[in-house]
Amino acid sequence: MAADRILATGASGFLGRAVVDHLAARGRTVRAAVRHDTGRWPTGVEAVMTGDLSGATDWSRALESVDTVVHCAGRAHVLKETAADPLTEFRAVNTEATLALARQAATAGVRRFVFISSIGVNGAATRGDPFRHDDPPHPHSPYAVSKHEAELGLRALAAETGLEVVIIRPPLIIGPDPKGNLATLQRLIDRGLPLPFGLATGNRRDLVSRDTLCDLIDAVIDHPAAAGETFLVSDGEPISTRTLLERMATGRGRSVTLLPVPPILLALLLKAIGKGAMASQLFGDLEVDIGHTRRTLNWAPPGQTAAT
Repeated sequence: MAADRILATGASGFLGRAVVDHLAARGRTVRAAVRHDTGRWPTGVEAVMTGDLSGATDWSRALESVDTVVHCAGRAHVLKETAADPLTEFRAVNTEATLALARQAATAGVRRFVFISSIGVNGAATRGDPFRHDDPPHPHSPYAVSKHEAELGLRALAAETGLEVVIIRPPLIIGPDPKGNLATLQRLIDRGLPLPFGLATGNRRDLVSRDTLCDLIDAVIDHPAAAGETFLVSDGEPISTRTLLERMATGRGRSVTLLPVPPILLALLLKAIGKGAMASQLFGDLEVDIGHTRRTLNWAPPGQTAAT
């Protein structure tokens, strides 16, 4: 059964806006939930202002006549954390506000709730074996803990109300005008500055483009086998840090100078200045097994063949 009206939250954000554009381009009826009206939307998209995301947010107007919610909104990684208790801040938005929205959605008669979680629920890094959808969770940061707790709450709510919950755990999302550490690297590339990653060729890291993630979101909105499932997603090709930077430069029509500095020295330096998480992202492995996603949905990243 094709979904009728779809509510996309976080619709002005890095992922949310791409989701709205993707679904609208495929003829979906989309309502875009934003904190403040951002102006221009694709033809047929209705914007609704909800204010700041919290457990007290009133979603009644946004949920009216909605069949499916795609919940992209949340508190993401904060490069310069200022909160005295980061976990409390993440929980307030990523856990409590998510569950409040889902409860209101169930009461409003919404059929399916698609939650954009994080591969961080699985853990921070892989060591030989890729992460699987059914691995025991090992959330490694306040952000990942808040996402995991939201997953647990959503599953309990689904059992209680019959709301069809679908969980997607993406790794680092890439695309134009990226956020977080990728944004910092992109600015350095744009300035033509040499970067010390010429020897960062040995790590294997799965990423997901916004286009691939949007394609999967589109698939799980209607697929009868998606309800109650947790899906991992990637572009299907783990790459090294050097390859990532070269592709980022090419995507902007630029070249990048990569200096041959041993990764172990850079990792030690980053850890010494309190940037151990960044060192892990730049030089560690994070591989994702998307076989369950391929088989369950008969889906593959765009341009690839789905596994049977």
